[in-house]
Amino acid sequence: MKIIFMGTPQFAVPILEEIAKHHEVVLVVTQPDQYHFRRKEMVFSPVKEWAVANHYPVFQPEKIRIDYQPILDLEVDLIITAAYGQFVGETVLNHPRYKAINIHGSLLPKYRGGAPIQRALMNGEDKTGITIMYMAKKMDAGDILAKEELPILDSDNQDTLFTKLSELAVTMIPRVLSDLEKGLIVPMPQNESEVSYAPNLTKEDEKIDFSKPARQVFNQIRGLSSNPGGYFIIDNQLIKVYNSIVSNRRHQVDSGLIVAIDKQSFDISCGENTCISILELQLPSKNRMSACDFINGQGRKMLQIYKKVGD
Repeated sequence: MKIIFMGTPQFAVPILEEIAKHHEVVLVVTQPDQYHFRRKEMVFSPVKEWAVANHYPVFQPEKIRIDYQPILDLEVDLIITAAYGQFVGETVLNHPRYKAINIHGSLLPKYRGGAPIQRALMNGEDKTGITIMYMAKKMDAGDILAKEELPILDSDNQDTLFTKLSELAVTMIPRVLSDLEKGLIVPMPQNESEVSYAPNLTKEDEKIDFSKPARQVFNQIRGLSSNPGGYFIIDNQLIKVYNSIVSNRRHQVDSGLIVAIDKQSFDISCGENTCISILELQLPSKNRMSACDFINGQGRKMLQIYKKVGD
C-alpha cells in the first residue's frame, strides 16, 4: 500500500520503521521544528530525524486543518497516525482509499485524548494497551480495528511504558494492514458508556500533592517521569522528582514534612499516615541526580527532619 504516516515523538519511530519495511511510505507528516533554548538551535522531531536519515519526504504544517494540500496531491491508500499531535480534518481523513487509522496508547474507549499513557500511570491502572482504530471527527472515537492489552508493573514509568507500547504496536500493525487490505477486519464501534478521557498534562499536574496517600504520589511521579517530571518546592527552589518508592514507614504528623533522611533516600509524609521515599531528583539548572548524591551535597543544608516542603 501507499501510505502517508503522521507522527512526532520517539514512540512513533519504530512503528514508522516497521511500516516502511512492508509498504511504500510516500510522505511523513510531523510537527514543525522547535527551538531548543539550551542548545540554542532548531531541533527536529524524532520522526523527522528518522525520515530525513532514510530519505523520505517530510511535510511539517503549522496547522494541518488549514495547510494540507500536499496530502491531497498524493494518491494514497491509507493514512496512519501515531502520536502526531494535531487534530486532522475530515477532508484529509477521507482522502485515502482506506481512509485513516490511528495507533492509540490505551484500551479505548478508556483514556481518549493526548496523554493516555501518563494518565493511566497516574491513576494507578494495572493494565493498558494499544488500540488501532479508524479516525473520526470526534477525538479517538472511531471504530476499533484491533486492540491488545499490556500489564502495567510497579517498575514501569512513563518512559518504559512508552517503549513497551511502541513495541506492542510494532507487532500489531503488519497484521492489521494485511487484514485491512484483504477486507478481513470487521470494525467494532466503541461503547460510549465506557468512555474516559486523558487530557494533555498541565503545570498543575506536575505539582506533587503530598496530602494524597503515598501510593498515589508514587503513581503521579512515575506518570510524569521523565517528561516533564513532578515537582515540589523547598527553600524557594523547584525540585523535580523522577523516581520514588512507597516507604514502609508510617507517621503521625502533617503531610508534606520530611520525616526521615537515609543514605540512599529521604522520606516525605503523605496522606493516610503513609510516606514516600525520594530516590532521584533534579535541582534548578543542574543534572538529574540520585537522592544519595543530593543528601551528600546541597541536600545537607536543605533537608531537615520535619521541615515542610511546599508547592
